[in-house]
Amino acid sequence: MVRKIANWGVTPNQVTLFALALSIATGVLLFFYHEQTIVFAIIPVILFVRMALNAIDGMLAREHDQKTPLGNILNELGDVVADAAMYLPFAYVVGVNPILIVLIVLFSIISEMTGILGEVIGASRRYDGPMGKSDRAFLFGLLSLLLAIGVSLQGWGTYLLGLVLILLFANIGNRIYQALKEIA
Repeated sequence: MVRKIANWGVTPNQVTLFALALSIATGVLLFFYHEQTIVFAIIPVILFVRMALNAIDGMLAREHDQKTPLGNILNELGDVVADAAMYLPFAYVVGVNPILIVLIVLFSIISEMTGILGEVIGASRRYDGPMGKSDRAFLFGLLSLLLAIGVSLQGWGTYLLGLVLILLFANIGNRIYQALKEIA
């Protein structure tokens, strides 16, 4: 499939920008229609499509010699902007503490920037967990599915999001530790 996409002349940057636009559009839809539980049914699908597009842009770049510095920047920034666009509207969901959602998005961005800093100090780009990008996508996909079928997050949702925030702190610390360990 990637070979076919490359033959069509599609670049990794175009795939990255499409994934970003899809995520922003989904976030806008969720923002305006968060009271409609059915809208949450599309979130897991969009998250899956976005992960597939992220894999495709990487394969296009590597296997078809299309790596560029701009592509690297778009990939890293696109991921954090896309996550913020899709996850911030959860602050409007009844039963969810909006402050926890904002903090999760903020510390998710810090987590990804910490991963990038591995390269800055001479280590590799760090993807260590717990609560990395795919873990967060799974969590928000699961929460979306539960909301779509009518499960309330009232009460237990706050505890779950608090745990996610703690795992994000651990994630940031682990990425720092692993990057420093790698260059030691």
